[in-house]
Amino acid sequence: MTIDTFNAELLAFLQASPTPFHAASNMAQRLQSAGFTALREADTWSLSPGGRYYLTRNDSSIIAFIYGRDDLSRSGLRMAGAHTDSPCLKVKPRPEIHAQGYFQLGVEVYGGALLNPWFDRDLSLAGRVTTMDREHGIRSELLDFSRPIAVIPSLAIHLDRDANSGRKINAQHHLPPVLMRVEAGTTEDFGELLLQELRRTGSDAEAVLDYELCFYDTQAPALVGLQREFIAGARLDNLLSCYLGLQSLLAAGDDVSSLLVCNDHEEVGSVSACGAQGPMLKAFIERLLPDPEARGRMLDRSMMISVDNAHGIHPNFSDRHDNNHGPLLNGGPVLKVNANQRYASTSETSGVFRRLCELQEVPLQAFVTRSDMACGSTIGPITAAEIGVKTLDIGVPTFAMHSVRELAGSRDAYALHQVLQRFYALPELPASGAVARGQ
Repeated sequence: MTIDTFNAELLAFLQASPTPFHAASNMAQRLQSAGFTALREADTWSLSPGGRYYLTRNDSSIIAFIYGRDDLSRSGLRMAGAHTDSPCLKVKPRPEIHAQGYFQLGVEVYGGALLNPWFDRDLSLAGRVTTMDREHGIRSELLDFSRPIAVIPSLAIHLDRDANSGRKINAQHHLPPVLMRVEAGTTEDFGELLLQELRRTGSDAEAVLDYELCFYDTQAPALVGLQREFIAGARLDNLLSCYLGLQSLLAAGDDVSSLLVCNDHEEVGSVSACGAQGPMLKAFIERLLPDPEARGRMLDRSMMISVDNAHGIHPNFSDRHDNNHGPLLNGGPVLKVNANQRYASTSETSGVFRRLCELQEVPLQAFVTRSDMACGSTIGPITAAEIGVKTLDIGVPTFAMHSVRELAGSRDAYALHQVLQRFYALPELPASGAVARGQ
């Protein structure tokens, strides 16, 4: 796959995946088209070497697995992980607001969203809706309005003279999007509006029971810059990593066992049934290799690469970075290190990745947060703690992380994809345990 094809398909994936539910669904469709077999956790499994499988949980997390022909307890697993969720505005259970002749929806901020960029954007709504059909059966359906249906208007500068110097956003009062004008004394029922939209798209639902919906910016992702050297779009954190992980796995062979896990709920701590701190991956590995001793041997020979975006050094805010650790967009993937285990990288896992980058002739950068600033985290340390596997944190440098529209280099994702593809093909990893040297 050429870099142009890679980026074109990345943009299409971002546009088609406004929510974790849509992202997991799109990944599942691509896996099925590539010959992967769907697994259900409720079924009895019969997995065979050479087979390709995937499973989803909560419709928003996904594991894809290639069962290698080499013995698992000797070769180990090559694993990569990412997350399907991004900060956004989620619709509340009873969201209807009628104020000053306008119909609005109450929203809750999901994750650590950068709120200012949400104003004055053309917003749509997407997610999962649980419905009842004519036979009173309960099912869930994906919904995407696709078109702009709402906006959060800014307050004019004339009414807020300090807006550019000290504006504060109150999430309760300032964020409810405006959907339409309504006549005095009339009310709108959000559930009925959802039912109408579902039926318009072909559903035979009789009633809406509940929903998990979020607003998103309808502006399409794009290559930008005088030389088209940047990718601008929503949800780069972390659907970009999901996409490159998927493309790498699809290109992997079947000698060594390879796995990709993309969890939901990373942005809110990963503590859920389908989050990285939940049992999903651990349960899969236990079913894959039930014998504890063989499983322990396998995990000791395994490695996880947690792929999540890194902070590129911003030319207007360079003082927010450590002087020796300022990753550049299009400067190559970024090794993420933190002494307090906010990232899971070790000298051993970093050494393996550095060697892979050398073999692929891909430049490698490093990120360490300033010593006087707090550091974010990833699924890396959580996964390492949950299943006891050697782990590395890596990602592509990004601007405006957690904004409604983020920016990355147009060459970095493809470069990391090439390295990850090489990782999936590694026949063996270095043995655990340092070699002691005499005095």
